[in-house]
Amino acid sequence: MWNESSAGIALSALNKKSATLIPKPAEVESVVPGSIGEELGFEPGDKLLSINGIRPRDLIDYRFLIVQEELQLQVIDSKGHLHDINFEKDLDDDLGLAFTEALFDGLHQCNNQCPFCFIDQQPSGQRKSLYLKDDDYRLSFLYGSYLTLTNLKESDWQRIEAQRLSPLFVSVHATQPELRAKLLKNARAGLLIEQLKWFSQRNLQIHAQVVVCPGINDGKALEQTLKDLAKFAKGNWPVVISTAVVPVGLTRFRPSNDGLVPVDLECAQIVICQVELLQKQFQRSIGHNFAWLSDEWYLIAGQPLPKRSSYADLPQEENGVGTIRSFLENMEIATSNLPKRINQSKNCSWVVGQLVQKALTDVCKRLNEIDGLTLNLYGLPSPYWGQEQVVTGLLTGTDLLNGLKDRDLGDQLLLPSVMLRQDQNVFLDGMSVEEIGSKLQVPVRVVHGAADIVAAATENLEKLSIK
Repeated sequence: MWNESSAGIALSALNKKSATLIPKPAEVESVVPGSIGEELGFEPGDKLLSINGIRPRDLIDYRFLIVQEELQLQVIDSKGHLHDINFEKDLDDDLGLAFTEALFDGLHQCNNQCPFCFIDQQPSGQRKSLYLKDDDYRLSFLYGSYLTLTNLKESDWQRIEAQRLSPLFVSVHATQPELRAKLLKNARAGLLIEQLKWFSQRNLQIHAQVVVCPGINDGKALEQTLKDLAKFAKGNWPVVISTAVVPVGLTRFRPSNDGLVPVDLECAQIVICQVELLQKQFQRSIGHNFAWLSDEWYLIAGQPLPKRSSYADLPQEENGVGTIRSFLENMEIATSNLPKRINQSKNCSWVVGQLVQKALTDVCKRLNEIDGLTLNLYGLPSPYWGQEQVVTGLLTGTDLLNGLKDRDLGDQLLLPSVMLRQDQNVFLDGMSVEEIGSKLQVPVRVVHGAADIVAAATENLEKLSIK
């Protein structure tokens, strides 16, 4: 095992035969102008080896290590020259460095075989990175990705406690040990309740997720799961801060014998009724809803979304819980002072998933009241995944080409950023934004949120070009 410090691997341990996993140097992707890093001479391509004799395993270690006032850095520049840099700074000052990867010692992959795993429901022949199953507690802490807790070693538990990596985001699916082990196809999955007790003893917290598979973990199993989790949501320091209930997503690439069925209108209506009744109980015992349904349930059921106030502080917004309601609230603000007309007539298109189109129709109508502006709202299905009713984030480049062919796209195509991979202009099927613009012969603008959509729709066209 490593001779570990509280954050990272001591350089003295790297030459030992027992050290089999050596973290890669942290490669600098960008440097903030005017930052300490720029003053020190850091440039993209430089590689950070160690901080005060400790090699960071990931971005978490890096952040822990740089808080000190006196720092000694070992750096290899882009030409391969080694530098030792010693300097002083104010406590907690950031260096202004961004890295190409968050994990320097490799991704902790999933050891489960969930039949509803989206990674396994992709077509073959894509980039290898698309098939990596992330089950890494560090990415959960950094970015809110979900993990199952089934692949953690003793050293991982120790690190979570030592560095106070909280809250984590945990895929629960079921609290009954046998059922959870069956869903994840992993005997270790049945240890969840004991693991929640471990978090409780250390005042660490999680956000939970339940993916509902009709006929398997719905009905009484879902009720038991939510009530079990709610027991850990009480007191001055609740362990389970929130729970998201989301419908299973199935694609045409999944095995035909996986035993899964999609959520339909009747199922959605039943789950909504069940969870909303439980929310009333949780309101009395906990003080808030605790368990929230993702927007998809209401869209599938054809029911209106709950009021914004029912989502508290939107603890699961990134998981599709209250996302549309939050967007509509932000759109109210963004459209509160619209111009009556625009100087230059404009015709543009806004693309969303077919499942959410109806919820955004009034927004589009409001913008079209501006004299000189025509905004076309297109809600598309996803033939790529084999889903008619799909959320915006699952639309692929192939879906856009099929769905927008021969349509009036106007002067500009507005694409929500949720369609793209994080920090990349690439769709889930590997197509790029540039390809879409070129093949559809229309300038493309990636939009981030309500204010950006309003700005894109109302600004002039002078700088637009086909990418």
